[in-house]
Amino acid sequence: MLSESVRILIVEDDPDMAELISDLMETEGWLPMRASSAEEAATILARETVHLVLVDHNLPGASGRTFAQRLRAQMNLGIIMVTAAGSAADRVLGLETAADDYVVKPFEPIELTARIKAVLRRTFPSLKPERDMEREHEPASLKLSDWSVDLKRRRAVCATDSTKSLTSAEFSLLEILAEKPNTPVSRAHILDRLGSESERYIDRNVDVLVLRLRRKIERNPDLPRHIKTRRGKGYVLDLDDGESEP
Repeated sequence: MLSESVRILIVEDDPDMAELISDLMETEGWLPMRASSAEEAATILARETVHLVLVDHNLPGASGRTFAQRLRAQMNLGIIMVTAAGSAADRVLGLETAADDYVVKPFEPIELTARIKAVLRRTFPSLKPERDMEREHEPASLKLSDWSVDLKRRRAVCATDSTKSLTSAEFSLLEILAEKPNTPVSRAHILDRLGSESERYIDRNVDVLVLRLRRKIERNPDLPRHIKTRRGKGYVLDLDDGESEP
């Protein structure tokens, strides 16, 4: 993943779609900027540093494809076309003329973020991996109810029941949440971070994994103190009710 310095310009005239994408970018830790037309986008690009532009194919005034072509000739940055479900010929033409990639509406959040990350890695390979930055703030160990968790050694011990243990996926989930304690983490982010295990956990199945972890960690899974839900944002590891050590 990529660092919080990543700046993404969303060129989209549908305010609801623009807000949806913007929220998704913020959840990933990126800085989104919004423009409703090619002209407004050009103004922003003239004064701001931008690493990647998401361009809607159908824009008022200059088309998204025309804007992307002009942008490609002027600047070195990532370009992803966002198109409505259309013909393969339209999408191929967009790729051949300007864009690094395209995504078709309606899209899954995890698909969009994966495509953005792939383009950013190709376009800006020097960007610092986000996980390295996250681990600078990750505590070395956690005290969660009856559990002592050593994140460095990947060990979790329950003081009241030595027979209890965490599965690899459950521990990985806890690690992911611990990288950004007290901060909501989206399902899409969790899926991406699960890596090879993500094939087994898609969309709502992440909720099942969270439920399993709560049943082991929380004294009352129905009223969790540590692994909480933030409606519309994802899950958060709440350390205010627990203890952590640097």
